[in-house]
Amino acid sequence: MSGTTARTRVIYPGSFDPLHLGHLDVIEQANELFGDVVVAVMYNFAKASGMFDVDERVELARSATAHLNGVTIEKHTGLAVQAAVEVGADFIVKGLRTPGDFEIEQQMAQMNRSVADVRTVYLPCRPELGFVSSRFVREIANYGGDVGHLVPAAVGDALSRQSASREQN
Repeated sequence: MSGTTARTRVIYPGSFDPLHLGHLDVIEQANELFGDVVVAVMYNFAKASGMFDVDERVELARSATAHLNGVTIEKHTGLAVQAAVEVGADFIVKGLRTPGDFEIEQQMAQMNRSVADVRTVYLPCRPELGFVSSRFVREIANYGGDVGHLVPAAVGDALSRQSASREQN
């Protein structure tokens, strides 16, 4: 199947700090399957901004998904299920890498269905990306390691700039 003619709106929520190739793979799959994907960059005012502030994460996600028609990037605060209702999503999309991911996501999916009657669709990332996580990318990048093969080019460039800035200070 090379795509669908029907357009179903889905939301793919996450902090995306930073966005990596596993995330991009799930976005591409959701775009192919559903056509209309809202990537919700989630943030919490009460927490520190992390590696990139929310506006940087939005711009990096926009750059990484510029080749995809039907994908929009938005920032949201609060619960992912609230964001799903706000954007009129038919489904929440969650990426899975490991069996442990399924256990965590299944509990959230059941809660979201209970709270707002929004169902969740799971998309496994490609096996060769199953080990990639934002936490590991951040840790490797913080120590000056090369993560260019794990992230989209724009994210790799931003991480390099951030590393160079740290070295100058």
